[in-house]
Amino acid sequence: MSDTGETLNDGDLLAAADLGSNSFHLVVARYDKGTPRLIDRVRESVRMAAGIDDDGHLDPDYQERALDCLARFGQRIAGIPGPHVRAIATNSVRRLADPEDFLTRAEQALGQPVDVVSGREEGRLIFLGVSHGLPRARHRRLVIDVGGGSTEFIIGRGLEPLQTESVQVGCVASTLRFFPGGRLSRERWQRAQDEIGLQLQQFAADFREMGWGEAVGSSGTAKSIGTLVEAMKLSDDGVHPENLSTLRERLLAFGRIEDIDLPGLSPERAPIIAGGVAILEAAFRELRIRTLQVSEIAMREGVLWDLLGRSSDRDPRIASTRSLAARYAVDKAQAERVETTALQLFDQADRYWKFAPGEREWLVWAARVHEIGLAIAHSQHQVHAGYILRNADLAGFSRQEQELLAAIVQNHRRMPDTRLIRKLPRRYRQLARRMTALLRLAVLLRRARREQKLPALRLVASKNRLDLYLPTAWLKRHPLSATDLDREHPFMSELGIGLVLHADDT
Repeated sequence: MSDTGETLNDGDLLAAADLGSNSFHLVVARYDKGTPRLIDRVRESVRMAAGIDDDGHLDPDYQERALDCLARFGQRIAGIPGPHVRAIATNSVRRLADPEDFLTRAEQALGQPVDVVSGREEGRLIFLGVSHGLPRARHRRLVIDVGGGSTEFIIGRGLEPLQTESVQVGCVASTLRFFPGGRLSRERWQRAQDEIGLQLQQFAADFREMGWGEAVGSSGTAKSIGTLVEAMKLSDDGVHPENLSTLRERLLAFGRIEDIDLPGLSPERAPIIAGGVAILEAAFRELRIRTLQVSEIAMREGVLWDLLGRSSDRDPRIASTRSLAARYAVDKAQAERVETTALQLFDQADRYWKFAPGEREWLVWAARVHEIGLAIAHSQHQVHAGYILRNADLAGFSRQEQELLAAIVQNHRRMPDTRLIRKLPRRYRQLARRMTALLRLAVLLRRARREQKLPALRLVASKNRLDLYLPTAWLKRHPLSATDLDREHPFMSELGIGLVLHADDT
């Protein structure tokens, strides 16, 4: 299956934007024999995490800085087809009290949708990028990515993460929190170690038990520390615990962040390096890391590889929905019957509704998981399913995509809760209404939950109306189905779609 609905050809351009808490990154690549070959990079220090207060409000100056940066990114990617571009927002946008307001402005500036991902999905994309940039290995790898607002820890093998944790400590946020006013002291450093260490202890034992054969650091903080260690001639084979101890003492000797001046440290990175070193020192201690190699590859490269997966049958969302259905013991035969019927209806409605490439997949995924709530209770099982879909860690799905899938599934029976649709990004609202309508019809037509041949279905779609034609004789032999379809009119009306059932004698 393909999310883009088209085959990538050699020479096609791809782009990935990473809206990090410290820096915004853009990478542009050319597709070449199954591989994204980088041809351009743009990076700007936005420091968005520093502009967010405790209530989740973004300072207007920082917002303007972010939007100006995205406008420049937008100019660079203008002309690249939308399905070949993906923009990812991480911890800072997750922290906003009103993320939709910022996202609306951000998407206007960039000219592309912006997906907000969970910490664990961020970790998956990081691991995907880093793994593609390293030699293949049979052992497990630990990847640590110290960002501006959060730090991701991932253990995986090959290209697959096995365990992921996201901790709400980052180089920008930690520097501001533990060293207010820019003053460095041993007491403040110890407080940082204690508090960060306490967060890491929640999963450190599990990580140590799983084990790894190699530890790798990615993104700006790890690269900066690696450069410092090399420039100060502390090590030429990665970062070691004693190197971090030396860096800590050198930093504390300056007394103030504004006075930090170390060989190999850029002026841009100096104001936030204390928080980054403190996080890495705590991680080394709690996870008992002896050596950390530094990778030049990070999440944006992972997003490029994920784009390639989305354009093929390697789309991680396929595996996620199948895994979820298995976890909640969904009746696979019934799900397949509903999926087949829903797709028959989709193909007929598509003649007028003209769905975009890749939108058919949403109906497939919704059909596969629409009954996961039955594992909790039959009563209101669609509500239970919606809750699971909104809150589960679903690899490959952004937060907005999980909300879309949850809205379709939660509204597949009984009175639709249209608030769920109105809360979606504008670009998903019409799709949610139409997918919900098609799934509802498929579920009603397959209510018998057994193998039985349905009559030839004829569905005619217009702007806000569906006309369903069924043989008169079949409707007479199936009075329950006829009654269900008759009673469906007010429910469809809530979705803004009229439903007309026709007894067809042709």
